[in-house]
Amino acid sequence: MIKQAIRQGLVAGAAGAAVMTLGEKIEQALTGRPDSHVPARVLQRLTGLREHPGEQPVAVNWAMHFGQAAVLGVVRSVMAHAGLRGPAASAQFAVVRLTSDQILENATGVGAPPQTWPRAELVVDLLHKAVYAFATGAVADALAARGGPGPGQRHAALRPGRHPDVGPLPRAQAYGR
Repeated sequence: MIKQAIRQGLVAGAAGAAVMTLGEKIEQALTGRPDSHVPARVLQRLTGLREHPGEQPVAVNWAMHFGQAAVLGVVRSVMAHAGLRGPAASAQFAVVRLTSDQILENATGVGAPPQTWPRAELVVDLLHKAVYAFATGAVADALAARGGPGPGQRHAALRPGRHPDVGPLPRAQAYGR
């Protein structure tokens, strides 16, 4: 399952990044907001690449933008394979994406905590990350569904919810064997 989840997650994350990027470009055309160079600056700090003042190289910016999105897509794919699918799982995953961004941006000194941002900037970022999370989730869920329900879904089929009298699935059933 893990190799399949990794492959599918990279695809789902890249697809989510493409949808998010399209949405960002539409939003920027409407609002006049300039491109963010934060992804490039984070990657430069993480890898020791030479830092550039002002605008950043597009290739470096996109490498971090799409690379981080693809790698995080693996988390959403693992969720889907475990049986955590649908809008609720994508909402949970949005928090993972936002948290990842903030850890990397703040740990490298490139960004500031979101509570210090202007509200309009925060809303735009939250919207774009939600688009990424739900688009990534839709792809990850569709790919994982080809393998049938995940262990969590099979367990829920016994009796939905968490109950002390419903034990775990037998190992063979949990892992689909």
